[in-house]
Amino acid sequence: MAGRLYIPSLPVDRLLPQLTVELPLLTGVNLSPRRMLSHIRMEAGSPRLSRAFWGLTPPWLGVLDHAPHCARAESLESRPMFHEAFTARRCLVPVGGIYVWKSQPRFKQPFLVTRIDRGPLLLAGLWCRFHTTLHEHTDSLALITVPTNALLAPLSDRLPAVIGPEDAGRWLDPQAPMAPIRALLQPAARELLGAFPVSRRVNDPRHQDPGCAHPTGPMLRSSEKET
Repeated sequence: MAGRLYIPSLPVDRLLPQLTVELPLLTGVNLSPRRMLSHIRMEAGSPRLSRAFWGLTPPWLGVLDHAPHCARAESLESRPMFHEAFTARRCLVPVGGIYVWKSQPRFKQPFLVTRIDRGPLLLAGLWCRFHTTLHEHTDSLALITVPTNALLAPLSDRLPAVIGPEDAGRWLDPQAPMAPIRALLQPAARELLGAFPVSRRVNDPRHQDPGCAHPTGPMLRSSEKET
């Protein structure tokens, strides 16, 4: 599952062609749900970087604490909360990494999952809009998770789906056929992602110092797993 994100300064203007940056990218070392995140969505036919609350809040949701911050890919079309948004309101969340926790005998060791080359990741998401008044609204989002690949499975059973830049335009297009969209929700390739242990300071979301994301051990990566 994805309960914490690492979002450094990223070259968002180079992630997608014709991307409009409506508001600067929200960054943070140790970002938890129930806060605002930057996300990319299609507006008037072109991708736009905007902001939304991390926790999907459809208009009928009565308790904010029940707002899901993740949605399982396998149930997107069977659960009413996610079905419409998956069909017409998909988005991407640019991040530098995802924190996960590996169970140990006495504690859980945090790891930061990143690209092997430490480049940006585009996480699959969906969003919805809740009108608070006739002229005001609040947007919210949830990340879409898929089973973890064999390399990272010992750390976590699920991770957000990663959408490659070459597929980003298709993912964002609300008119795209659904069959190829579903096909994009797959575990990440073993060669794409790695993970390294980090300080247990990241356990507390109040800790926002850069040390939260610094490696405390070697990176787990495909080449090491196979040798």
